[in-house]
Amino acid sequence: MKRIQYHRYGGPDVLRLEEFQPQAPGRGQVLVRVRAAAANALDWKIRSGQLRLMTGRGFPRGVGHDFAGVVEAVGPDVTRLQVGDSVLGAAGARQPGAFAEMVVADERSVALKPPALTFEQAATLPIVGVTAYQAVGEASRLRPGQSVFVNGCLGGVGRAAVQLATRRGAVVAGSCRPGLAHLAAELGVDPVVGFDVDPAPLAGRFDLVLDTAGTLPGRTARTLLAPHGRILDLVPSMPKLVRSLLPGPYSLFGGRAVTADLQAVADAAARGDLHVPVARTVPLEKAIPALAELETAATPRNGKLVVVPA
Repeated sequence: MKRIQYHRYGGPDVLRLEEFQPQAPGRGQVLVRVRAAAANALDWKIRSGQLRLMTGRGFPRGVGHDFAGVVEAVGPDVTRLQVGDSVLGAAGARQPGAFAEMVVADERSVALKPPALTFEQAATLPIVGVTAYQAVGEASRLRPGQSVFVNGCLGGVGRAAVQLATRRGAVVAGSCRPGLAHLAAELGVDPVVGFDVDPAPLAGRFDLVLDTAGTLPGRTARTLLAPHGRILDLVPSMPKLVRSLLPGPYSLFGGRAVTADLQAVADAAARGDLHVPVARTVPLEKAIPALAELETAATPRNGKLVVVPA
């Protein structure tokens, strides 16, 4: 089997496409033959060593979390899935490796792929879909008629959050890069502002301020916030972690790929209530240059980079 992996933390230059021996699935795990895998910023944050306290120092390490494929084998105590099931899911932070021909994942982080979704469509959903779903659901308890401001409303999580919040009956405003306001408006975002938004005209309007880009100044977020509202920041750093421990409306937030929420996201996509666009698809053999370009030049834009084994 082949997978993209690395033998030390570093930049994109440490990535290699190499032969590897997939491990047998352990207790509560499944082995999946990958049909498609999607890139996320989390992939290079782990590879660069930014999260090494959480991910450890064992090498070689695979790359990639979001995948869709077919169950090849199941480990002990797996009861919900069986060999031959078409699935989507997320590999764990300590055991990534979706950019490969095979990947092992915990059963609790895998859901059945609806027949209406292609493998490429399904692979785009786990991290961005579940993070958005949990942010506008259990984390904020967003209700019909409430208002949301999404900073980065055309990013992966931002786009998903706009759609899911709208389906919950919320009113959504947001920010995006110059020249792309028409795309945000097509999603139902109103008003659409730039990342350098002057918050004064929108002061006190939003029950949830969702910072998917991690760039919204704290003072701006608080100005936008309605009384008793919440600020959820999705991009962690040590100063932000300290800030989130203090009393107040601000919290760092990260999604968790659990089966029930992952299935809800997949079913929403199958119904047409959620769409995460695919901007580019590349074969595994050509994925390393594409991943490097995505990280350094932020391309492709307005959609996901999807890797497909041959």
